[in-house]
Formats: sequence, structure tokens, C-alpha cells
Amino acid sequence: MQHNALIHGDCLRVLPTLPAGSIQFILTDPPYITRYQSRDGRTVPNDDNDRWLKPAFAYMYRALAKDSFCVSFYGWPQADKFMQAYKAAGFRVEGHFTFPKRYTSSTRYVRYQHECAHLLTKGNPLYPKETIGDVIDWTYSGNKLHPTQKPLSVLLPLIETFSRPEATVLDPFAGSGSSLLAAKMLGRSYIGIELDARYHGIAKRRLHDREAA
Repeated sequence: MQHNALIHGDCLRVLPTLPAGSIQFILTDPPYITRYQSRDGRTVPNDDNDRWLKPAFAYMYRALAKDSFCVSFYGWPQADKFMQAYKAAGFRVEGHFTFPKRYTSSTRYVRYQHECAHLLTKGNPLYPKETIGDVIDWTYSGNKLHPTQKPLSVLLPLIETFSRPEATVLDPFAGSGSSLLAAKMLGRSYIGIELDARYHGIAKRRLHDREAA
């Protein structure tokens, strides 16, 4: 298995090629299944259907080592579908993160001012030596590289807490590569998969620039 790899492809095709139990931590931001469109018109591939959801988490569970963690962002309007996918794959839901924002993403019946993620486990991992709270302040990324770009400031503590320095971190929905960049900054190996050629190219450049710095 190649480490420090960013693969352009469909995760439903790539994930089955990874050796079972070869990944020590998964940090991912899959489509929220909300048909999201940013103010400048950008969209997220496969955000208009849930056909990929259960098989993707089943393949992630297979690739993850026993007694390991997975953190998955999700969209609350489809929380029931995400929970069903986790449990069908074999994951246990062990925690929930809330990321309060200092700004409003959009306004409908309420002002949307937070993101959220689930902490999942396969097996029974040991408690972290130094854990973190389940409320983590959100710093606006500007979404310049991706319409749902996550800030490094929230990804770094997740990787540092739930993986060891020798771990390989997997993100099957890599987007602009923020999770992979955070893993690299912390000295972890990484494997990313991204379907969209544009975002794959952006992620590749970010990782290369970090290596050249």
C-alpha cells in the first residue's frame, strides 16, 4: 500500500483496493446530501443522492484497523441516514462534536451557526492520553479552495488526539486536501481519495507546496 498518496477516483472503487485493517484513523467530510450550492455557484459531487453512503462507510470500516477511531462530519438534515450507515457498517457512535461559528452560514427558520461531526469507533480503542472537548471553536476558512472547506484549526486537534504519530490517516472525500495537509503537518502518513479533478488538483498542489516549504 502506497503511503502519502492522493488518488483521483471514486472512493467506492478505490477503498476496496486498500488492505483490510491498514488504516489507523479516518477523518472525512463527505457530502451532506443537501444539494448544497455556494454563493458563487460551486457544488459538491454526489451531494444530490445517498446511494454512496452505506457502501462508503462499509468500505471505510473494512479498511480501518481494529480498535481505531473515525471522525466524520455530516449534515444534520440527513443525520438519520448517516447514523444508519455508521451502524450498518459496524461502527459505534462514541461522541459528537459541535463547531460553533462566529458568523452565519445561511438563514432560514434559524441562523445556521455551527458544524457538527460524529466520533466513531471500530472495536475498543484506548482512551486518548490527552483528550479534547466536544465543542471546538470554528475559524472561517474563506472557502476559497472548496465550497465546504474545513479550517486546519479544527482538523489538527482531531488528528493529534485520535491517532498516533506513526498512523496512516485516510480521507475518502478529500476535497481540497485539508485533512491530508493537517496529517502531514503532524507527521502522519496519509491516503486521500477525491472524485472531482479540480479539487484533486488543488489538494495535490497544497501538499506539494507544503513539502517544498
